[in-house]
Amino acid sequence: MDFWWIAYFLIVVISIAGLVGTILISRTQDEKYGSSTKQNLFRLTAIYAVLILVSLIALALYVFI
Repeated sequence: MDFWWIAYFLIVVISIAGLVGTILISRTQDEKYGSSTKQNLFRLTAIYAVLILVSLIALALYVFI
């Protein structure tokens, strides 16, 4: 088995675990922070999505070039 598949798998698993953790933490919100939590959750989700994409592209470039 090639090692780059393991790297792809680890990137995806760690990123998804971070995303799920962020979403679970955001469900327990205080009344004062309700509106800011929604904005922060959107920002964090966008950051995770971009990081997953960039990580996969970088890994693919490293492996194939």
